[in-house]
Amino acid sequence: MAGSNRSGDLADAQKSIPIGTICAILTTSTVYLSAVILFAGTVDNLLLRDKFGQSIGGRLVVANIAWPNEWVILIGSFLSTLGAGLQSLTGAPRLLQAIAKDGTIPLLAPFAVSSSRGEPTRALILTVMICQCGILLGNVDYLAPLLSMFFLMCYGFVNLACALQTLLRTPNWRPRFKYYHWSLSFLGLSLCIAVMFMTSWYYALLAMGMAGVIYKYIEYRGAEKEWGDGIRGLALSAARYSLLRLEEGPPHTKNWRPQILILAKLTSDLVPKYKKLFTFTSQLKAGKGLTVCVSVIPGEFTRCSSEALAAKQSLRKTMEEERVKGFTDVLVSQDIAEGISHLVQTTGLGGMKPNTVILGWPYGWRQSEEDRTWRVFLETVRVISANRMALLVPKGINFFPESADKVKGNIDIWWIVHDGGLLMLLPFLLKQHRTWKNCKMRIFTVAQMEDNSIQMKKDLKTFLYHLRIDAEVEVVEMTDNDISAYTYERTLMMEQRNQMLRELRLNKKESLGMVSLSFPLLFLLLPKGGVVLH
Repeated sequence: MAGSNRSGDLADAQKSIPIGTICAILTTSTVYLSAVILFAGTVDNLLLRDKFGQSIGGRLVVANIAWPNEWVILIGSFLSTLGAGLQSLTGAPRLLQAIAKDGTIPLLAPFAVSSSRGEPTRALILTVMICQCGILLGNVDYLAPLLSMFFLMCYGFVNLACALQTLLRTPNWRPRFKYYHWSLSFLGLSLCIAVMFMTSWYYALLAMGMAGVIYKYIEYRGAEKEWGDGIRGLALSAARYSLLRLEEGPPHTKNWRPQILILAKLTSDLVPKYKKLFTFTSQLKAGKGLTVCVSVIPGEFTRCSSEALAAKQSLRKTMEEERVKGFTDVLVSQDIAEGISHLVQTTGLGGMKPNTVILGWPYGWRQSEEDRTWRVFLETVRVISANRMALLVPKGINFFPESADKVKGNIDIWWIVHDGGLLMLLPFLLKQHRTWKNCKMRIFTVAQMEDNSIQMKKDLKTFLYHLRIDAEVEVVEMTDNDISAYTYERTLMMEQRNQMLRELRLNKKESLGMVSLSFPLLFLLLPKGGVVLH
């Protein structure tokens, strides 16, 4: 790697590095292999097995057979060691300076400065201090295995990067060396790992742990740099493969989870009007799954493109503040309802399309005809229903607890049979977040006075048992006059319950998958006493 470490000083690095590296490897390999043959032909095999030369008084075997004097070997060894040390002191500071200039490790920023002659003086001083610490140990054998591990990891990762770039067919990977093949890189990587663990398995694990800590530090504190690395290309290839796999068949009910599309309304300053929608989404998703936040700006795109960019940045900033991991997009449309319709239909890619929409509750029902907020809301509900997506409409969202709060109380669910298991799944997901972890779930269902309330409660507990959801069950008895037609039709018919439970017993393994998306869901948040789901 000496040529790569000094590539900045070469006139034509692309030509010099391959030629110099191959010639150096051939020269050193010839010398080393010839030494093996010559030693085997001139020295007894028992003496060669004597590692420290105790049988000859601790002297060097090669010095005893050297011509004309043993000092040739001693002086040559000294010069060889000195040359290797000077080579490292020449290459290592420049490598350290290059890393500091890239800004990947903020801690090394002072070492990016060069002297008036272009020499990395500060990096050289640091390198000398590190070398002196190793010398002061008194025994280089303590450090040699660990240093060998870092060298082998360096060589191994270079081989891995070359192999990945070739296999992924990265457009910017165009090596001039025509005799290269990716299998050689994998062979080199395998040999490096094998030699590491054959030399010292605990030193190998220690070196890997140190490398992992440095990597996580760079990932957490390092500057954002984009070099088109192999890991990024591997991630893109894996994403493409996964999206194609999702298209092979319809999703199974057991794999269903809310992939959320937030329809955010913006103020005149292009900031989200209800930031607590993001808080609710963060608690519902717990940082996992797909989340897309979109908004519509009225006007023409050619005139409002800068406003759309500013609104997108504002949405991104709000998502970062609320720790919502996802994507943002802004659409410019002359008609708000049409723009929302286009977003609901087209947002997402392949199997990664949102299946649940979060929409703010309109408070302008009694306003004038000119302010058509409620009309846009109703049209959006129709579009979402036609697209067979679940709909969450938080009311009183401004009273929703912050993610740092811890709520104690009850999550009350008024259960409608037609909504299947989705209404059970939502509070279960909320309870996974630390804000709602200490809350209890209570499920209320409605019965007529002549119904068997005890049996209904027993059946509902059985249903929850198969869903593996811990909740209290309450059956509320009401007269016919107190029950709406929809509640009577969807909630109180025992035949539907019995049929559902029979199907559930036949499909116990699909317990969490009882989700029906035929109709939108109304999600009501109240300011006091927890959450009520209808």
